[in-house]
Amino acid sequence: MIPVKIINKGHQQLPAYATPQSAGMDLRANIDEPITLHPMERRLISTGLYIALPEGYEAQVRPRSGLALKHGITVLNTPGTIDADYRGEVMVLLVNLSDTDFVVNDGERIAQMIITKHETAHFIEVEELDETERGAGGYGHTGVK
Repeated sequence: MIPVKIINKGHQQLPAYATPQSAGMDLRANIDEPITLHPMERRLISTGLYIALPEGYEAQVRPRSGLALKHGITVLNTPGTIDADYRGEVMVLLVNLSDTDFVVNDGERIAQMIITKHETAHFIEVEELDETERGAGGYGHTGVK
């Protein structure tokens, strides 16, 4: 368990794991009135939450699979990263990829947040990279099998 300080300036419950082995915690909309997302519209949705992560950790904001499947609603900058030194409100950038309006209601579960450890890279400039079997093969290089 990682201790994470949190301030709840909203009126929703704190994020919680739905099951003992869940990786993510649901984030809820903390809004005064419903927000209608028209097709292809994007909006920042308030959660009312402020967190202080330990150094070496990040929070990732990801879509909820049910909203994506049933309604075409996703998090636009997936995963959205919350750095350990960020102290602003946790906001969720939702987009409606469907062809119908979608209404976000107060208290609705709109995304999930995952807390994860990360490493800090130190780049070492070199003249060439090690050879590998794959080499420079990129997108689609293995074909369809």
